[in-house]
Amino acid sequence: MAAPDILLIGHVARDLLSTDPNDGYHLGGTVSFAAVTSVKLGRRPTIVTAAAPELDFSELPREVELHVLPSESTTTFVNVYTEAGRIQHCSTRARPITAADIDPSLRRPRAALLGPIADEITPDVAHIFAEETLVVATPQGWMRRFDEAGRVHGKPWESASEILPRLTAVVLSLEDIDADLRRLDPIIEHVPLVVLTEYRDGSTLYRRRDDGTTLVTRIPPRAAREVDPTGAGDVFATAFMIRFQETLDPVEAARFANITASFGVEAVGVAGIPSREVVFAYMRENPFREGAHG
Repeated sequence: MAAPDILLIGHVARDLLSTDPNDGYHLGGTVSFAAVTSVKLGRRPTIVTAAAPELDFSELPREVELHVLPSESTTTFVNVYTEAGRIQHCSTRARPITAADIDPSLRRPRAALLGPIADEITPDVAHIFAEETLVVATPQGWMRRFDEAGRVHGKPWESASEILPRLTAVVLSLEDIDADLRRLDPIIEHVPLVVLTEYRDGSTLYRRRDDGTTLVTRIPPRAAREVDPTGAGDVFATAFMIRFQETLDPVEAARFANITASFGVEAVGVAGIPSREVVFAYMRENPFREGAHG
């Protein structure tokens, strides 16, 4: 069996269309958006997830290879967007994903994305990959707790010390760190490349130099007419991972990811995620010259 091209690990979720569960759902979760993004960008994604038998995966592109671990339930969210930000509730969660769940044939992909949404990926998963695999994580799911009503709240990333040393890069948002840039410091200590997404303001690269100092590079946004922001961070992380794996140039990769994600928010769901040709055309018409400081 050939090694996967792009491996995506995390729960595929049911994102309810409203607070009434009878109104239906779309597939959500980092790996769902990542799979569509990978296909749109011409790559071949494989998903390892956990879900109940009745979950309908037909929204995913046919090119996606699925490995579904049996679970009594499927992770289910409802997202409510307000002027103060997103309010999330999680009514059910699927079983965790452990290293033992990842078949040996899947452990040498070109790139792997650890995309937890409900603290479902155990730390040992980060230790299974071959040295040549580029491993990226979006840690928001490790930084969530759930109260008795299912409302999602932030929490410290308790497993960070076990996971971070095994990663090539970390992608997270201002929301994930409550806009407190000091919370990036322990991550940068362990991972040489951290990318912070800043919503309409683009993103910022933090690259740790050999002397321990950090090179900071702001990557400007592409102005977008936002229709649906759900999944934008997941689209960004996937596009960054793919382009970084292809070029080993984090500035190029972050610029590519900014543009890909900006197109993605201009339509509902995954309909706006662009092809790489569309992204490259915009990059040619709007060249970017790096202006770093650190």
